[in-house]
Parts: sequence; structure tokens; C-alpha cells
Amino acid sequence: MANYSFDVVSGYDIAEMNNVYDKTRREIANRYDFKNTPAELEWLDANKTGLKVTGNSDWQIDAILDIVRKKLATRGQSQKVLDESRELIISTLKTSKNVPFKKGLDQDKAKKITSLIRDKYPKVKSQIQGAEIRVTSPKKDELQAVMQLIKRQDFDFPVSFTNYR
Repeated sequence: MANYSFDVVSGYDIAEMNNVYDKTRREIANRYDFKNTPAELEWLDANKTGLKVTGNSDWQIDAILDIVRKKLATRGQSQKVLDESRELIISTLKTSKNVPFKKGLDQDKAKKITSLIRDKYPKVKSQIQGAEIRVTSPKKDELQAVMQLIKRQDFDFPVSFTNYR
């Protein structure tokens, strides 16, 4: 009897993040309330692991992050990928904020997901494998039900599925 499986991962699609970045920069350049201000969006580093948002005040930073959230939603990406816990960096005439992207499941997050699967679907097997969880079952229907269960949960990190076989 064949076993079917998929992986639960926490991450983001870099191509979609590039699109979000480009569209947000275009909107910042076109908005009237951002004219002649230091409003800017740049990558946090060369590996594109986050965004650096610059503006003249905290309300402008919030407005730019709101644009980013809207672009993420239109591209089908989770807004939970943004780690907004960092403090504002305030200098003379500029305010900036580093917003890294959340990626990877640590042990606590993985245990939370596996215990949820074990409680609701005891016949489905789940294994923590580094930064991902492998979920296996002899029935495809059970796997799809587990996917729906995980999607319905309100985790504070992005969750996606890969390697569906």
C-alpha cells in the first residue's frame, strides 16, 4: 500500500517577495504624500532576507509597511512573514526600521504543529526533520484534511506545504 506525504515548512517565495518589493517601491515613488521625503524601501542585505524601511517619522514607516502588507496579500503571500518586532532607528531627520523575514520552524513551533496533528488525526504520522515536518498517511484524503487543519490554525509564523506526493 502506497504512502503519501507532504512537508510543512515556514518560509516565503523569494520571487514573490521581489515582486512585492518592486511594486511597493513604485507606489512609494508615485504617492503624493511621500514626495520630497526620505521615504524609501531597500533590501536588508544582499541575500534579500528582509526589508529596510526609511521615512521621516513612525507614521510614514507604518504607511509603507501597510503598502507592503497589501502587496503581500495581492501576491498570495502570508503577512506573518514580516518580523516587525525590531525597534525604530531614529536619527536626525530620518526614521528607519529593519524588518527581517521569518523563515524556518524551530523546535517549539514544530512540536506545536505535530501535537496538533497527533491530537486531531492519530493515524497520520508526522516527523520533525530539521526546519520542516514530514507528514505521511496511506490516504490522500487524510493529508488534505491535515492541510486544511493547519491552514485554519492562527500561528504567529507563516506555514506552507511542499513535496506533496
